[in-house]
Amino acid sequence: MSTNYDTDVAIIGYGPSGVAAANALGALGVTAIAFERDHDIYARARAVTVNDWTMRHFQSVGLDQQAKAEMDPTVALRWITYDGAELLRTPFPPGELGHATSYAIYQPALEQTLRDGASRYGDKIRVEYGATVVDVAQDADGVTVTTRDMVTDEESSVRARYALACHGGEARTREHLGINLLGDTLDVRWVVIDGKVKRWWPNRHILTFWSDKERPVVDIALGRDNHRWEIPLNPGETDADFDSPEKIWPLLESVGVSHEEIDIHGWAFYSHHIRSAEKWRLGERLFLLGDAAHLMPPWAGSGMQSGIRDAFNLAWKLAGVLDGTFPETILDSYEAERRPNVDFYTDVSIQLGRIIKQELTPEEQAGLAAAQESGELPPLLWPPTYPAGWFTGISTDPMGMPEGAVGRMIPQPRAANVQGLIGPLDDLLGSGFVVLGDNVDPATVLSPAEKTSWDAIGVRYVAVRAADQATEGPEDVVDIDGTLLAWLRRYGARVVVVRPDRFVAAADSTGLSIPAL
Repeated sequence: MSTNYDTDVAIIGYGPSGVAAANALGALGVTAIAFERDHDIYARARAVTVNDWTMRHFQSVGLDQQAKAEMDPTVALRWITYDGAELLRTPFPPGELGHATSYAIYQPALEQTLRDGASRYGDKIRVEYGATVVDVAQDADGVTVTTRDMVTDEESSVRARYALACHGGEARTREHLGINLLGDTLDVRWVVIDGKVKRWWPNRHILTFWSDKERPVVDIALGRDNHRWEIPLNPGETDADFDSPEKIWPLLESVGVSHEEIDIHGWAFYSHHIRSAEKWRLGERLFLLGDAAHLMPPWAGSGMQSGIRDAFNLAWKLAGVLDGTFPETILDSYEAERRPNVDFYTDVSIQLGRIIKQELTPEEQAGLAAAQESGELPPLLWPPTYPAGWFTGISTDPMGMPEGAVGRMIPQPRAANVQGLIGPLDDLLGSGFVVLGDNVDPATVLSPAEKTSWDAIGVRYVAVRAADQATEGPEDVVDIDGTLLAWLRRYGARVVVVRPDRFVAAADSTGLSIPAL
């Protein structure tokens, strides 16, 4: 096959996962062409939240402030019954990752921010709208993507080194290539109602689950002045039973919302899926991301976010392969890292759904109450971790969580450089690999062989000093909040190697050699 490439990466689908991939690749200097059937962003909000992990990814491509302009921080999560009894409340704690723990979003606005962000890269990131993909063929050297123009019906082909299938749960590319989507579709149909707020009602800003065995409701403020309710249809009810605003209103009135509080501006019907593709990499050059690879119920607010994280996880690895820094085998770590994490959030979503539908046993209810009383963070708010993948010396506890620093995302405090410039830590560290030392030049701790290996992939060596200390070297940073230094000491690490996605690849406590490929 021809090795004359039109682009580095072909992106099939330009929804949240595809546009996240375009931004992540563009920031790393990788060229891409995206193919999208629809010219316009889907007008309905589907996802409702992003958290500090996802926001940190947006920060890495310079879009966090623009994204936040369309969002509101989430204050708390509560479960209440129709008679007003509060079963459980979880305040959202301050995050350690440099952003609020969680944000309510309006998805069309977020997608527009991401599309505008990708346009910064000019011809490096091209988007072909009105193009549907009809064939994907890969060989030892690359991928040929054939598309059909939806207006002229003309076909054309693009040659790329790699291809990312990001076009949602339908994922014709996945089906065309014979990759099965395993799992179930739940038998309950849900109506999702969106409204524009006219008048504030009590606690409108708190994410609320109305717990009930027959008619549980998700009641959530979105970004801007939007609000969302997700309500299951009862047995015997169909979409046709709710085909007008007059038939929708009784559902909203049951949770205390009237014409005086909102205007309904749309509703749609969905079924929930618990599915995952049997493999997320086909051959050497095609990868599935987002809903093309996995589908989960909405309760944990992690479906769209998981696709965005897929994109950022894979982007720096692809960039390293394309520029010769890494062999192709590092791409195997994409699924090894992302699948367990997606499985974790899928399970969290399922368990949250059981709470909403009052399906917990008395023992489980008692456990929830005890956890709340003790102030224990629920799994939904646990910090980002990977239990396996491109790491050295990783070990996990019985819950599957990393026991030490390796496999965890480092916190992001306010920091300063040697000249006194103050800002978020990531902005001072840059976009590549960095070796951090707790009040020590980390280059002096690595063995000659370890340093040679890390030098080959272009690491920076940075000593982290406390705010009451003086800097010593030109690469030092000052941890003004003390958050990062406390975190390193909590996990018994004096030196850590941090990947571009801010996860710890290796630590002196378990070995500083470069992870095996």
